[in-house]
Amino acid sequence: MSKADDKQGKPAWRWAKRLLTLCFFILVPVLLFMLVKNLDWQEVSQALRSYSPTILLAAVGVTALSYAVYSSFDLIGRAYTQHGLPTRQVLPLTFVCYAFTLNLSSWVGGVALRYRLYSRLGLKVSTITRVLSMSLITNWLGYILLAGVLFTFGLLKLPEGWAIGATGLRIIGLALLAVGIGYLLACQFSKRRSWTIRGHELTLPALPMALLQAGLGALNWSLMALIIYLLLPEEAFYPTILGILMISSIAGVITHIPAGLGVIEAVFIAMLQHEMSKGSIVAALIGYRAIYFLLPLTVACVVYLVLEKRAKKLRQNADQENSEEPRPA
Repeated sequence: MSKADDKQGKPAWRWAKRLLTLCFFILVPVLLFMLVKNLDWQEVSQALRSYSPTILLAAVGVTALSYAVYSSFDLIGRAYTQHGLPTRQVLPLTFVCYAFTLNLSSWVGGVALRYRLYSRLGLKVSTITRVLSMSLITNWLGYILLAGVLFTFGLLKLPEGWAIGATGLRIIGLALLAVGIGYLLACQFSKRRSWTIRGHELTLPALPMALLQAGLGALNWSLMALIIYLLLPEEAFYPTILGILMISSIAGVITHIPAGLGVIEAVFIAMLQHEMSKGSIVAALIGYRAIYFLLPLTVACVVYLVLEKRAKKLRQNADQENSEEPRPA
């Protein structure tokens, strides 16, 4: 393909992507309205009031554990890049970025904010890119392997009449497992270890680090689903809740809607309404958003101000030390 053809293809792909996103923006509110138009909001209110302090504390505890697991993704990045920032700086920084990512989209929290905060702590752009890459791979490697297992072994039960069917879901699961296992095999056996992508060099980690990525990534997704499971009625089946969360998360990524607002609700209601009341589903998702999204975001805003103040102080101290260095005669 010539460069001219490539240039013509890229605008066409961008327009197709924008059209698909626009379709999702229209489709999701319409679908959500159709699913909740006959919703008994009194039932939702009653379900929210029925949560015991024990359940709410358990959900908050699982949330704290999930954020701790995700924050450790950047510790893998530190080991991968060998940068010298201490754990006490890495963990709160990643926590803030994760909370902003969930609520304001990845380009605000996961990318832009990470570059800002890390650069203020002295890391080079190339190093930040490699840390970010390892974090993204950790998250999605865990997703791919976990979803692959769920779909392949039929642990997610689809409602009757769904077009994709159990067989189609198993095929998708096998494909996901092939991708995830392929990455692990490449980390162990690939002779070529480095690639240059847009001027940034990326190197395959060793297999033990890749296995740690897979384990932590899968654990975080499992904890997220556990929060929703705790807030749903007793008849909820945990593997099904986990599978639905993974499907709804991909739909949220495709639509680029911040926090997947409306997307997660539409998918959960569509897939669970034959097993439990819509009111209990909506109540659980409201509780999930309050506990997993909004509560950490409130804490993250405070932590962010502390990080900015600390970074400013470190920069002032560094400037002062540089000004005090004796100049050569």
